[in-house]
Parts: sequence; structure tokens; C-alpha cells
Amino acid sequence: MRIIGIDPGYAIVGFGIIEFENSRFKTVDYGAITTPSGMDFNKRLGIIYEDLCRLLDIYKPESLAIEKLYFQNNQKTAIDVAEARGVILLSAIQRNILIREYTPLEVKKSITGYGQAVKKQVQEMTKRVLHLSEIPKPDDTADALAIAVCHAHTDNSLLAGFSKKELN
Repeated sequence: MRIIGIDPGYAIVGFGIIEFENSRFKTVDYGAITTPSGMDFNKRLGIIYEDLCRLLDIYKPESLAIEKLYFQNNQKTAIDVAEARGVILLSAIQRNILIREYTPLEVKKSITGYGQAVKKQVQEMTKRVLHLSEIPKPDDTADALAIAVCHAHTDNSLLAGFSKKELN
């Protein structure tokens, strides 16, 4: 299974593409889509959309795993990130790619076994699981890879595919 993990933003969108077969991980590619801070916001969204479409067309992932949006102190930032998430999700929807969303707590627990792990612990475990020589930079890229690994763990569990309603 090929998965693209996304850490959404509008200045930096981290991405990490992995393959998960027979309980083994292979890192395919990772990096960040960046947009200039002084650029018109709508043009920034256009760059994110176009660059992500290009990645999806090149790597053809079966799933897109993305961090769930949670409200921060700055509502303006949260709204802008939500708009960026919208173009990210649209690019996947147009290609019929399965989309799954994960909270930071779910990602931390999946990677480290502890939902309150600090960022450095998550990054180090992601590096180990993916057999990387160093923690990817920027942090958004490392986070995106962690989200992809979380999806691989979750999607391959016995409970994958069941909604919470179906399990209750």
C-alpha cells in the first residue's frame, strides 16, 4: 500500500510518501511544499493545490493521511490552515484517493505508544521505523511521515474499515 502523509499548512505543507507491504516500511519520498509569505493568499492556495496534484499524479498513492485540524489560539491561522486543507483534500478527492484523518494524539500513540509523547520522541521513532539516517527537516516533513506511518498501522489493524458506530 502506498500512502502519502500530509501535515497541512499554508506556508509549509509537509508531505511524506511511504509504502507498507508485509509489515515492512519503505520511504519513497518526502519534503515540503512552501509558499512565500508576501504572496496573495489565494495564489498560495493555488501553489499548494498544483504542487500536491503533481505529487499525487507522480506517486499515485492509494491513501492520503492528514492531520485533523484543531483550533489554536489564533482563529485567523486556523481558518487559513482549514482553507489549505480544503485544496489538499480536493486534490485527493478528484483522484479517488482514500482520505483518513488523524489527531496529533492518535499519531503520537501510534508511533510511540504514548499519546503525550513530545515531538522529538515522535520524530526519533519515525526515523527508526522508516530506517532513515536522520530526522527529516523541516519538522512539517517529519510530521507528515509520522502521519503516514500512523495510517499504515491503523489501516492494517483488525479494526480498520469499521466506523465507531459499527463497533458500538
